[in-house]
Amino acid sequence: MTVAELQRTLRAVSSPPSLPPIDEAALASSARYLASGAAIESVERDVYWPKWDSPWWHMLLLFELDEAHRIPERMVETMAAQLDRQPLHIFPIHEGEAPPGTDPSHQVMCHCALGSMHQVLTACGVDVAAALPWIEPWFDRYQMADGGASCDETAYLSAECASSMVATIAPLEAMLARPPSPFADRAAGFLIDRQLVNGSSSQHNAEEQTAALSWPNVSFPRFYFYDVLRGLSALVKWATVHERAVPIAALAPALAHLALAFPDGVVRVQRQAFIDTGTRLHVDGRWQRQSRALSFQLLEATSVLGAPSATLTRRWTHTRRELLALIEAGRVA
Repeated sequence: MTVAELQRTLRAVSSPPSLPPIDEAALASSARYLASGAAIESVERDVYWPKWDSPWWHMLLLFELDEAHRIPERMVETMAAQLDRQPLHIFPIHEGEAPPGTDPSHQVMCHCALGSMHQVLTACGVDVAAALPWIEPWFDRYQMADGGASCDETAYLSAECASSMVATIAPLEAMLARPPSPFADRAAGFLIDRQLVNGSSSQHNAEEQTAALSWPNVSFPRFYFYDVLRGLSALVKWATVHERAVPIAALAPALAHLALAFPDGVVRVQRQAFIDTGTRLHVDGRWQRQSRALSFQLLEATSVLGAPSATLTRRWTHTRRELLALIEAGRVA
């Protein structure tokens, strides 16, 4: 694809019409929950679990909907404080890094989780670098040679570079709100090398080849999951805000697919990436595994398969505009 062909592809997509607003009752329901004593108790018990209906997920979904202003200040303060109280501020890889008896499900954070909550707290006005000074160095510390990361600790012990799109995308997005950095450049280089659509070529992370088959299907909410619109938006934002150049070869597969899938400019939900997952519930004073995660009103209202998504449509429209501006600035080659 040439620069001229890329411009034609972008301009051929129609300007989308105005879409109906998000269900106000569903938005208000999550805001009320986050203001409740039950929500505070949930975060104090565990910042992350259970999926998908703990405060973590309500906050993340409100952020994705550009509604982070609805998150109560008390909840923001509680989440930041409880994150800082996590017993470990490292991602244990080698024997002896975690104390005996450490529960990896509740006492160890991962890259995609920290990248996600960094964005939420930043949107809520928290200076994460000051309030949680261990998070941004974490991203650097666990970045692999190819610029990616992995939430599978055994990947760091492999002879291969078995990094993961899912573990990389949220930290990159988080760091795009910060000044340019080697971390962001290397992570963007990882997306470029993968052309936004390719899974890992490693044997250690061979299952990502299967996962990559679903990435062209745009998902909402994303939470920590990956799809090609999310990757394209992050890469174009990196080139825009950090004043970098991006090669057409990295953009073309995702862009051609999205232009074909959404020629009217309206992005419809194609995948519920969060579906068919298990969780951990706190029952009778202990955590128990459950085969199916729970849900909540706002999640149900915004994830209907085939339904137009105002949020994703805005993201697609904004990304096209940014990309055309990059072309005009000579930063696409």
